[in-house]
Amino acid sequence: MPEGDNVWLTARRLHDALAGQILTRFDLRVPRFATVDLTGRIVLDVTPRGKHLLTRVEGGLTLHSHLRMDGSWQVYGSGERWRGGPGHQIRAVLSNAAHTAVGYRLPVLEVLRTADEQQVVGHLGPDLLGPGWDPDAALANLLADPARPLGEALLDQRNLAGIGNIYKSELAFMARATPWLPIGELPSGIPERLVSTAHRLLEANKDRPARRTTATRTDQRLYVYGREGQPCLRCGTPIRKADQSDKGDGRERPTYWCPRCQAGPTGRPADQPAVD
Repeated sequence: MPEGDNVWLTARRLHDALAGQILTRFDLRVPRFATVDLTGRIVLDVTPRGKHLLTRVEGGLTLHSHLRMDGSWQVYGSGERWRGGPGHQIRAVLSNAAHTAVGYRLPVLEVLRTADEQQVVGHLGPDLLGPGWDPDAALANLLADPARPLGEALLDQRNLAGIGNIYKSELAFMARATPWLPIGELPSGIPERLVSTAHRLLEANKDRPARRTTATRTDQRLYVYGREGQPCLRCGTPIRKADQSDKGDGRERPTYWCPRCQAGPTGRPADQPAVD
């Protein structure tokens, strides 16, 4: 599940393979841009912005992509077999003399003028892994709607960019609050600590092949995410799971928490039907 640290690492791998090189193949397999051909142009850089990827090409053009839940970019050496999925899942192929970058299952893929990048990323809040990271602005954004559930506020990329469903659950656990607790009800000092912890965790994980949020344990990498029914690493209580809506895209996200360590309202278990 791509989050800000995954996207940052993907951008670095793409940049290392493509930047400064002439494109020998540019193939977009989406109807709107299927006829666009940037072969012969030089890739200038690949830059992450939150969960967005901006591949800039000479001539003032940018290939904008977003991984969402299932997308990925894979980089292969010349002549290496592509292994990212079946051919019908390929949405983009960018090649130079030494490398080929293949985009699989990309739900967002478009070419736009570099001067117009703000149209697709201008709404984002401070980027947790960006050079202009601004913790004060991120904190102000989060607290602007004190009645909003903590999990929803953390997932809203307009507040701060880079947190996904895994970090949402992990950060709420570290704050000892359920993801359904209104963010304005967090104890004094906790919102500030959440922002700084989010930045620290993404920075620490951006170069790691496997994400870790636990500080001292070696047998578990995550405190709660994906650990439904397993004992809490703090108190031993079984971790619970429920869906939480993401108002940004209207989807329900699986959410994990410890019912003993985390204070606040809780969601309905994912397998329990709603009562009319």
